[in-house]
Amino acid sequence: MTLEIEMFPALQDNYGFLITDAASGRTAMIDAPEPAAMLRVLDGRRLDFILNTHWHPDHAGGNALIKARTGCVIYGPDEVRRIAPLDHEIKPGDVFRLGGTDLQVLDLGGHTLGHIGYYSAADGAAFVGDTLFPLGCGRLFEGTPQQMWASLARIAALPPETALYSAHEYTLASLKFAESLGGDEALRARGERVRRLRAEGLATVPATVAEELATNPFLVWPLREQGVEAQAAKFGELRAAKDGFW
Repeated sequence: MTLEIEMFPALQDNYGFLITDAASGRTAMIDAPEPAAMLRVLDGRRLDFILNTHWHPDHAGGNALIKARTGCVIYGPDEVRRIAPLDHEIKPGDVFRLGGTDLQVLDLGGHTLGHIGYYSAADGAAFVGDTLFPLGCGRLFEGTPQQMWASLARIAALPPETALYSAHEYTLASLKFAESLGGDEALRARGERVRRLRAEGLATVPATVAEELATNPFLVWPLREQGVEAQAAKFGELRAAKDGFW
């Protein structure tokens, strides 16, 4: 592995990620959720880049202050310019090179239209923002069920051991919804692990693609349908049910 990953809490339930290419020492922050938390984890270390996933304030709101403090260069989708500075637009299909680490830019639109993610195949790590959470997925603030399902399918197609670094700790709430749909032994066992981790104040992020394929209802149920249209329709039905779930 060439990528060192430091995960830290920010705001009420966000996670931020400081990633460092071990060979070169080049560093990047995935999103800019909270300047104070970011500066604490940096602890005087150099920051070369911010890599935004989407424009929401809890992901890009710290861009200006962190750039002013560190001189870092900011990359992300064009939509970030709606609220924050962006030095360079980056698009799905691009490859961002962090020293010797290649990060493939994934199309993860749906939560917002231009949402992207960053994937290091060599390190088996994907930073998926607000697209997929352990046992859950992001709300459709801008995109359609069809767009979001295509994004989830791209994540599901990654190697099963890939670690998915999601940007929020929403897992307990997602677990309750998953259990309301009925479950099997895999969901029961994962539910026990999730409740134990949260009772100990520990993170449930990252999770693996394999775990999500086995237990995340936003993948499990649609993938039982035949054909992309039916899968997207089932996903849309589940997302609407989750929006109204308490």
